Amino acid sequence: MDETTYIAAFIAVAAVATFATRVIPFLFFERHTDHPLVQHLGRYLPASVMALLAVIFLQRSASWTGSVPGLDALVPGLLVVCLHLWRGNALLSIAAGTASYMMLKQTGILGA
Repeated sequence: MDETTYIAAFIAVAAVATFATRVIPFLFFERHTDHPLVQHLGRYLPASVMALLAVIFLQRSASWTGSVPGLDALVPGLLVVCLHLWRGNALLSIAAGTASYMMLKQTGILGA
């Protein structure tokens, strides 16, 4: 097997595996949408995951040695929260938060 065939096969297997992990839950939960556990998970899991991601982000990405520790991560985080409360658009909030965080990191503003 030459390298091109190997890479193509690898990409195909990865694509099928990724697609399967996205589709299987929808196929399974389609018949169980009125189950109390599924409704509970649908209500509370998204907020829980976002809170966990925020905590991990603050722990791993923030500069805790600057003049104001963690400010380089808190500013984009507050921007995300404010934009989302104002506009209610998750894509806008995430894009603006990511852009502001990367700007702070690349320019070194706020001790990033």
